[in-house]
Amino acid sequence: MTTSPSAPAFFLPDGDTFVPTTIARGPWGETVSGTYVGGLLGHVLGCDTSADPELHPARLTVDLSRPVGMAPIATRSTVVRRGRRLCLVDAELLQAGTVVARARALFLRRGPQPPDDAWPGAAEMPPLPADPAETDGRTTVLWVFGGDDPSTPTADLSGWQQSGPKSVWVREITPLVDGVELTPFVRAAIIGDYASSLTNFGTAGLPFINADYTLSLSRLPDGPHLGMAALTHQSHDGISTGVGTVFDRRGPIGSATVTALANPGFSPALSGAAGG
Repeated sequence: MTTSPSAPAFFLPDGDTFVPTTIARGPWGETVSGTYVGGLLGHVLGCDTSADPELHPARLTVDLSRPVGMAPIATRSTVVRRGRRLCLVDAELLQAGTVVARARALFLRRGPQPPDDAWPGAAEMPPLPADPAETDGRTTVLWVFGGDDPSTPTADLSGWQQSGPKSVWVREITPLVDGVELTPFVRAAIIGDYASSLTNFGTAGLPFINADYTLSLSRLPDGPHLGMAALTHQSHDGISTGVGTVFDRRGPIGSATVTALANPGFSPALSGAAGG
């Protein structure tokens, strides 16, 4: 499942702002997809710590407090605390002077690995399929797993419209910001938002819209392919939570947790974006 681009990137830098292109629009209307909102916040946060390669982005929490319109986006960031072993950074996206989304990232300093035989959990991913021979100018390649044959990917989100296990492999092709190479951290920030659709889809479609997501990483992804397997879903009184395990080609590397609200009447196109 893919989207055909009509721009060189999801955002074009313009002075002190980022201008979303048409391919950044999400499935909820004339707003930027939460997938790329999180990616842009990850880009801003990564720039604040890029001078110290031993600082690892261990946690990213994205609050989707308002719809992000298809209009120029200003950014600002603040180093809340910088210590010997950690760095805590806040970032915000603003439109017309109003904060529309914010994130906090915890960066931890890498060090020697102690013995560790704690139980890692039971999530598994289908094998990573081979890349298509031709991407045909597509922005993203998705392999969606679920349904009657959980080992064979579907060409759209129909594999998630059921009550059984679900997973997805993702490879971003298009740059997030024009002229800037996708970093492993930004790739991970982008896939974090997939936890919303992945854990909240059921037989009736997608009845919840996420208000946030938190991505936790034990290491950065190795290579451009990232996967996520749905681990939990609970909902009561119109509020849901879900957890997905994040993978790269070598195995599990972290988790994504999402909190969402009921949004009745929304029927996403099964061929649309997997993110929120």
